[in-house]
Amino acid sequence: MAETIKLEVTRYAPERHQAPTSQSFEVPYRKDWVVLDALNYIKDNLDGSLSYRWSCRMGICGSCGMMVNGEPKLTCATFLSKYAPGPVRVEPLRYFPVVRDLIIEMTDFMAKLRSVKPWIIREEEKPLSEGEYLQTPEQLDTYKQFSMCINCMLCYAACPVYGLDPLFSGPAAIALAQRYNLDSRDQGAEERMGILSQHAGIWGCTFVGECTRVCPKHVDPAGAIQQYKLTAAKEWFKSLLMPWGAK
Repeated sequence: MAETIKLEVTRYAPERHQAPTSQSFEVPYRKDWVVLDALNYIKDNLDGSLSYRWSCRMGICGSCGMMVNGEPKLTCATFLSKYAPGPVRVEPLRYFPVVRDLIIEMTDFMAKLRSVKPWIIREEEKPLSEGEYLQTPEQLDTYKQFSMCINCMLCYAACPVYGLDPLFSGPAAIALAQRYNLDSRDQGAEERMGILSQHAGIWGCTFVGECTRVCPKHVDPAGAIQQYKLTAAKEWFKSLLMPWGAK
């Protein structure tokens, strides 16, 4: 078996380059190494100027998402052995502006997350003396899957709709909105519906399903969006049949 494997890594320094280029590196091939290990080897031993994001190395923080041989992946959970004998092409996540090398600009994504109000909204809070808001295991199960999102943005890099229409709210943001809509403690579903029932919201999704396929936490954002569409359609019919009180 080969002792090394080639990585073809995107390089981009805005002060020196007009456009991203590719640079090849030979790194040790070890069956227990993930792509992030190879990138760390390059930075530690071959080129300290290589820039990329990572933090936990455990598939929890979501910061090490990149394109690996054309697919959105968490590089901390993607083994080099899957791509042997190589080469392995590592690029920044698709559809996002590149800041430097493998680092993308996240501002648009963060703005979309905030726009769906991803927190519990209460019309009226009960006094603290009455204790916490309790939930049954069944109530938790209704939204638990959608709460597993780690904001890795792989679903955005896989979504052709977001690639064509940057105004589209995107899979993770809509799935997170649905997570709170289904929470028995929340009363903000109507407020979020006003935000996401537009074309740039749930109706922009064409149900390609790639977002669900690439999700490392099995959140199923495509399923969340379809649930949301069904709810929106029901509310629209109710507004036609009962315009005096369609809530």
